[in-house]
Amino acid sequence: MTPFLVEWGAPADRAALAVLAVHGRGQDPAFMQATAHRFATASARFFAPEAEDNTWYPLSFLEPVERNQPALDRSVQVLEASLARLAEAGFDGERVVLWGFSQGACLLSHLVLSAPRPLAGLVLFTGGYLGTAPPVPGGQALSGVPVVLRSIEDDPWVPRHRVDETAALLRQAGAQVDLRIDPGADHIITDEACATATELLNAAAARASG
Repeated sequence: MTPFLVEWGAPADRAALAVLAVHGRGQDPAFMQATAHRFATASARFFAPEAEDNTWYPLSFLEPVERNQPALDRSVQVLEASLARLAEAGFDGERVVLWGFSQGACLLSHLVLSAPRPLAGLVLFTGGYLGTAPPVPGGQALSGVPVVLRSIEDDPWVPRHRVDETAALLRQAGAQVDLRIDPGADHIITDEACATATELLNAAAARASG
């Protein structure tokens, strides 16, 4: 499987890092591209896959994992193939930031906790791990990985408790988690979330440039 990736940002041969941008349910790469304009960074090349019918899996992420199969496994395969594409373009794991919103953030949480790997960073806007039994990475599998995790207190789709639980699992795996949950009941990405993500991207770019 070789997914088509929408690309934008710094030219690949000059970018310090790559960002794999994963959209939410009912969205597409254009949403992530528009949101990326809220990031003040010039050192990243963005790559965005698109879910079939704009949905990575059919049911709520709170349902048992098996109820979202086989779509969930297919979507994980898309992410793995996308990361392989980035590696072929010269971006190894330590030069890759994973960024997702809503269903995309849930899918990335599932990927990272189920199959940890070296990363330059992780940005999760309003999401958490999938299923009823949390995946528990062995040891410090995400040691030192910076994570920005943002959500809204009364988000209609993603309950606060699942965001808190996901932050705890990431910390347990060694990640450095910056968690903030703002008041409200809207399914949105705040300006503060974008500003903090920008800080993570710029710091990751500086490390990659060495």
